[in-house]
Amino acid sequence: MFAKVQNALLSAFIVFTASACAQSGPIGGLPQPAKNAQRTGASAGSSSKIQHVVIVIQENRSFDNIFAGYPGADAPTYGYMSTGKLVNLKAIGFGGSDLAHGYKAALVDYDGGKMDGFDLNSPYVPKYPYSYVKREAVKPYWTMAQQYVLADRMFPTELGGSFAAHLNLIAGTDQLSPDLAEADNPSNTPWGCDAPPSTQSTTVNSNRQISIHGPFPCFTQFKTMADILDPANVSWKYYAPQTFGCPTTCDGGGLIWSEFDAISSVRYGPDWSKDVINPQTTILSDAANGNLAAVSWVVPDWKDSDHPHSNSDTGPSWVAAIVNAIGKSKYWKSTAIVVLWDDWGGWYDDAAPPQLDWEGLAIRVPCIIISPYAKAATVSHTQYESGSILKFVEETFNLPSLGYTDARANSISDSFDFTQKALRFKRIPAKYPPPHFQHERPSFKPPDSE
Repeated sequence: MFAKVQNALLSAFIVFTASACAQSGPIGGLPQPAKNAQRTGASAGSSSKIQHVVIVIQENRSFDNIFAGYPGADAPTYGYMSTGKLVNLKAIGFGGSDLAHGYKAALVDYDGGKMDGFDLNSPYVPKYPYSYVKREAVKPYWTMAQQYVLADRMFPTELGGSFAAHLNLIAGTDQLSPDLAEADNPSNTPWGCDAPPSTQSTTVNSNRQISIHGPFPCFTQFKTMADILDPANVSWKYYAPQTFGCPTTCDGGGLIWSEFDAISSVRYGPDWSKDVINPQTTILSDAANGNLAAVSWVVPDWKDSDHPHSNSDTGPSWVAAIVNAIGKSKYWKSTAIVVLWDDWGGWYDDAAPPQLDWEGLAIRVPCIIISPYAKAATVSHTQYESGSILKFVEETFNLPSLGYTDARANSISDSFDFTQKALRFKRIPAKYPPPHFQHERPSFKPPDSE
């Protein structure tokens, strides 16, 4: 009987995988930046009703690792190992060992779309990646999903870890040329223009070959959202933690873990002191005191990042603190909050990412879309990627397209209903209150180092 059930589940998994892959586009390079490209497909009323977009970034969790068993979502509580063995996902806490989650590890996990190689990246404890975080520990995330929109088809733009993922969340690309892109982390920290002069970045080419001899990670090769927000006078802030004491190359106040540190025009321009904000907890007081920018990115301290190696359970409460601060402020009726994880962290996920080009898409991560105009208690099955969020920002503020993956991506606008009566905010209960984070001593560690 078990064998019959196992075969039936395997057949269903193969059908789902084939369907997902069939939705993908042809293999090929990204479009080049479009000159004077205008926005397209904005939702009716979005530009007037949404005046603030807040992008909250957490670390290293797959969709199944947070939302296994979620009703109505593609969220099974079992998975397949490379041997073909069917295993039930095991409930775990937030603590534990880190898992390999670089570009090569992603290809192993992906295994040509079979999504069964996760045990190969954890040879000493093969079943460890086949886990989900205990629901009591992630209750704030489930509460947000139950009240607003849970997107179960959010795939980061590029296979691999945090460095490329964060670049794509501010630029929609990390391509250095049509057949070369950034991939895994640079050889030294900090990741950016403040790195030691000998630092080299890790790159991947169109044949999916990795090199550790890429250029110094202070980029001029592509544009970012700063290049379209600033000329349009659309305010923005990137909230990030301090990582360690300030070296001689730093402009006072401590070195900040910001992906914009890798963008030359921001690091050496006025945006660095004006729009890159430390500490990251300033988002809480900015919401309360009427200082919220039109567009915000929020990066956590290591301890609050959901990173398994931090051995901390404060991440869900940190996100709840941000959502609650905005929810009880004057900004609630004009804000869209997007909560997502930068990469899958090596944890099992069943959804085969469509391969749109040689960079990815990457292994699926959770995404929660929160707003008074979000479709209440909905699971979205629309295929999203990092550029989907940037596209929504472009639509909302009537900005030109960067012309990278934001041009091809589905906007997250279909997760909103701007004709509905604004949803009344309900506080998200959490284990740790906001003062915990406002008085928390910084860890001085980057949220992730892979």
